[in-house]
This record gives sequence, structure tokens and C-alpha cells, in this order.
Amino acid sequence: MNIGYARVSTHDQTLDLQRDALEKADCEKIFTDQISGTKAERKGLTEVLSHLRDGDTLVVWRLDRLGRSLRHLIDTITALNERGIGFKSLQENIDTTTSGGKLVFHIFGALAEFEREIIRERTRAGLTAARSRGRTGGRPKALSAKEVQMLRNMAADKSLTVADICKTLGISRTTFYRYVKAGERE
Repeated sequence: MNIGYARVSTHDQTLDLQRDALEKADCEKIFTDQISGTKAERKGLTEVLSHLRDGDTLVVWRLDRLGRSLRHLIDTITALNERGIGFKSLQENIDTTTSGGKLVFHIFGALAEFEREIIRERTRAGLTAARSRGRTGGRPKALSAKEVQMLRNMAADKSLTVADICKTLGISRTTFYRYVKAGERE
């Protein structure tokens, strides 16, 4: 069964062109949205994705009507494929129910993976360069080495309460217990 999805970005735009094309493509049901494609929460898209069953085909007028980005588009179509659902884009002539359509989609996937790998490499190179200059990432420690020693001494003194120690050092109970536990492991 062909199920259609149409989207326009604003209420000033009309869905007529997309609806006509989807009806011509024999879509038995058409879900719609009138919202920007950059929005993560699209009611019509959520409904169509939950409505689709194994053997169905999701049909869109153009690729940009479905995905917010190439990554989102690939993730969505991959999820459909894993559920046994085909995908067709009328304007780009992509049909994942055919071998040619699968090829085009796999090329898109390879390009997206290539892009992710380049970003990962740049991130690693940036972290390495920062470390070589003596900078380390992550959250700064709550206590200095001197304050840690003071905390351990205070924790060993059974006359002090956890609340008193936390107030004195200006830390939370969670931080207190994290340092006490770290001290037990040493």
C-alpha cells in the first residue's frame, strides 16, 4: 500500500501540488504537516511513521519534504527499510523498492558516513592540539588536592555530620560521597 506524506513550511503555502502528485502515485492515505522542516516535532510525520506496516511504501513529492537534513533523511529511510517499508520520492525518482533506488540511497548513506568520519577526525585533531598545549577537556574538579585531604580528615572525624562537612567545603552531598568513595578505592 502506498502511503503519502506532504509538508509545506508555512500556512501561506498550499499542499495542493503535493497532494495531487501523491494521489496520482496511487497513495491510499496522505498525511500532512504545515510546519518548517527544521522542527524535530512534526505531528503528520509521526503519524505516518506509526501508520506504516511491513510491505507499505512511504511516498513523498520531494526528498526535502521528509528530512530535516541528509543525516535525518538517511536515518528515517534506514529505519523504514529495517521495518520492511519501501520509500519513493517522486521528483528525484528514488524508489528503494527497486535495485537502482537502493543503489542511490546507499550512495547517500556512504556520503553521510564520510561526512561523519571527517567531523570525527577534526574533533580528534582539535583535542590532540589542545592537549599538546596543556589543555584538558572535561569538567573542572570540585576540590583541590588540599581540600580533598581536608574532606577525608573531616570524614574520618565521626563527630562531624555530612551536612556540616558539605557546608564547610561548599560542596553537595553527591560530591562528598564521590570523593569519599574514591578515597576508599585508593
